Amino acid sequence: MMGKLSYLVCLFLVGATWAIELQPEPDYGPVAYEFQWAVNDPHTGDIKSQKETRKDDKVEGVYELIDSDGYRRIVQYKADDHNGFEAIVQREPTDIKIPLPEPPKKLLAAKILTPIVPVAPLVHYAAPKAIIKQELSPGNYVSVSGPTATYKY
Repeated sequence: MMGKLSYLVCLFLVGATWAIELQPEPDYGPVAYEFQWAVNDPHTGDIKSQKETRKDDKVEGVYELIDSDGYRRIVQYKADDHNGFEAIVQREPTDIKIPLPEPPKKLLAAKILTPIVPVAPLVHYAAPKAIIKQELSPGNYVSVSGPTATYKY
């Protein structure tokens, strides 16, 4: 009886799994988009842009930016199911000067005229007192022993 019940449960689980896997994936239609953006901040030297298009499973785009050494980096890329991701990188010199951060100013230490005195006095603590062993009265108690101590409750 138990064997037949197990057999029926297994058949039910296999049938449920088979029914779930055979459902077709919904068709969402063609996928397509196009976008572009750009930043040009002469104060910080942040100059970059990107443009990308997608139609179904094929993506093409280009982005460019000014590296910290003043060169313009241009990356043209494309991706599809057949070739994967491919990028072509080019670098070309520019006359753009990237603003460098100012070096830190030298700080001259002032002469100390008075010796440094601690604000709070140092605190010294006494050594811990030894624990006095106390014998337990006869009766019910719990004893626990470990590698470094023995406790009796």
